[in-house]
Amino acid sequence: MENAIAMLANNLLVPTILFFALGLVAAVMRSDLSIPEGAAKVMSIYLLFAIGFKGGVSISESGGSGKLFATLVAGAVLSLLMPFLAYGLLRVMTRLSQLDAAAVAGHYGSISIVTFVTAANLLETQGISSEGYIVAVAAVMEVPAILSALWLAARSRPGTKLDAHLLRDILANGSIVLLVGAFVIGAITGKDGLEQIDHFIIVPFTGVLCLFLLDMGLSAGRSLMENRRDLSVGLFAFGCLMPLIGSLLGLGLSMVIGLSQGGTFLFMTLAASASYIAVPAAMRIALPEAKSGVYLSASLGITFPFNLTLGLPLYAWLAGCAV
Repeated sequence: MENAIAMLANNLLVPTILFFALGLVAAVMRSDLSIPEGAAKVMSIYLLFAIGFKGGVSISESGGSGKLFATLVAGAVLSLLMPFLAYGLLRVMTRLSQLDAAAVAGHYGSISIVTFVTAANLLETQGISSEGYIVAVAAVMEVPAILSALWLAARSRPGTKLDAHLLRDILANGSIVLLVGAFVIGAITGKDGLEQIDHFIIVPFTGVLCLFLLDMGLSAGRSLMENRRDLSVGLFAFGCLMPLIGSLLGLGLSMVIGLSQGGTFLFMTLAASASYIAVPAAMRIALPEAKSGVYLSASLGITFPFNLTLGLPLYAWLAGCAV
């Protein structure tokens, strides 16, 4: 127990997490602190580019394997099925309509790339290695959850359908395109390509992540403040319970596949996170009647802070105990 508490303290008292906490505090204080929208967009592009490229380099060095294929399949299946579990919990724990519950549920099969990047950064600071192809799993887990959410929504609103236009918009989402593209380029160029740009994507990475998490803390805090009337105790409980369930499912699958401690931690993080970029964009197109304040507050205002402050240290400890 003492080791778990020590790990919690060590993982919390790092610049990335503390800058996120600063953003939350500033939002609650109604401070005028803000990150320009253009700068936040550039930082988001940088982080996706860096993590995708480094993941591609890692897989070029390790090569493909049956374990890679198994992990990709496990991630896709988990992403497809988790929204159904989330939907059932939401219908029991909250008074959300079927449509709103479906929209919220879709966020919990998809992933938060920023939570993943933060987890990967924690591994680097602790000197723990992981399978580089987990980045590819992150890309695979973006879309299936959206399809499940739309199927759930169609049960409550017959007019909802997945057409070619919507599917194209989902697959062409900038986050997915950049993450996959950088991963492929990293895999093609390998270590030689990394040496050419290492001063750009390695040295500044943690500093950029700190500023980006400061902005995310501001966004999360303001989302909670603006939409507090639509929130309930049940939704808060769900936002904390669902990532725990997802992490345990991720842990079980990681043990079956045989991932390393670092890989298990990252896969658990993916399973526990909730999207606040790709899925909200899809929901705005496909389910415009759903309350965006509810699903954004659940994923960005509740689950995201929970994962960064309490979830990641817990998942790291469980991964260390299991592997």
